[in-house]
Amino acid sequence: MSETVGVRLDVVRVFCGPDGRHGNQLGVVRDGASVPGAAARQVLAAELGYSETVFVDDDERGVIEIYTPSVRLPFAGHPCVGAAWLLDLPELRTPAGLVTARQDGEFTWITARAEWAPGRTLRQFASPDEVDALDVPPAGSWIYAWAWQDEAAGRVRARAFPGRGDGIFEDEATGAAALCLTAALGRALNITQGAGSQLLTAPGPSDLIEVGGRVALVAG
Repeated sequence: MSETVGVRLDVVRVFCGPDGRHGNQLGVVRDGASVPGAAARQVLAAELGYSETVFVDDDERGVIEIYTPSVRLPFAGHPCVGAAWLLDLPELRTPAGLVTARQDGEFTWITARAEWAPGRTLRQFASPDEVDALDVPPAGSWIYAWAWQDEAAGRVRARAFPGRGDGIFEDEATGAAALCLTAALGRALNITQGAGSQLLTAPGPSDLIEVGGRVALVAG
């Protein structure tokens, strides 16, 4: 039987471009109790096939779990931005730690730590054209390929390759990787990723970093 039977699922696009297009699709199961246990959640996440699916275990306190099609994640950026927007919450409680959130006009922002997203390999290229021309690398390493579009203005072109071998060959928009790049460069960034998604970041005090973007409802 399909694991989606009887499950209420909202779908949003996170980190949409200025034209409202693109963004990374996210599945959100508001009633986490309807899918109890890690095994059932992993099966559902794999069946849905989104790069991440969020399960909400307490919609007042913002307790969530995040699954890719193959693994449970302690933290991920676009799921937190999307869940904060959809649930209209000021904070989310993830296994990695407390994520604060705020709305600022058309943008939803979260504050988190780059150390919550280990294992990303940041690979700089000489130009955006080189990034655009990349083929999907072999599975095995989580690679965030990037190049300056305008270094003085902090504008970056990026693509993300999770390398997990679970069917997500390229991730359209990845907030966690954007946090890692911001921490490495120590400055605010305006990132164009994938087919046209936009992510904004800003470093803060105590190694905290904000990442923000537009969110749009697809189905719910």
